[in-house]
Amino acid sequence: MKATDQRRRRSDGERSRRAILDAATALASVGGLEGLSIGRLAEHVGMSKSGLYAHFGSKQELQLATIAAAEEVFRREVTEPAEREPDGVRRILAQADAYLSYLGRRVFPGGCFFAATSAELAGREGPVADRVRELNATALSDLVDQLRVAQEAGQLGPGADPDQLAFEVDSIMLGAHSGFLLFGDPAYLERARRAIRARLA
Repeated sequence: MKATDQRRRRSDGERSRRAILDAATALASVGGLEGLSIGRLAEHVGMSKSGLYAHFGSKQELQLATIAAAEEVFRREVTEPAEREPDGVRRILAQADAYLSYLGRRVFPGGCFFAATSAELAGREGPVADRVRELNATALSDLVDQLRVAQEAGQLGPGADPDQLAFEVDSIMLGAHSGFLLFGDPAYLERARRAIRARLA
């Protein structure tokens, strides 16, 4: 096989895998990772089960790849825009705004992929639940770190508790997620913006 043919086949395979994972993240945000079966996904993307197995050898492999694809989307939509801001309160507010925008634009039809899968997998064990748990723990730890930076820079009072503040900011965003999904009212997103700013003032 010619090198150009090999590159074309590899490129076609990568595009096919990307299309599958785009569909998988959307489906999992609504129906959960446990409901993400090879058969259901194959039907959704118009592919045979054997064709899907060529990309993912098992349901667990599919679930882990779906989490990784959702992580890329979250990084692009939320983390990277915030990282353009200076450390401290400005970065925290930028990340909160980016997260609420990501919700409001329904980047995933079921809301935040990680909020949905965290609720689904809470209390479960295994590599899939462990990966979701690890990503959430890292996000919360990063928020605590930014709050400590803000405190050291004098942007927060010396008596502020970064761990408690991180819990409160995270809870506000999860509350906005639940309210917006349940009622479809963007006022929940705006209330969350105001609440976070008030808490960090």
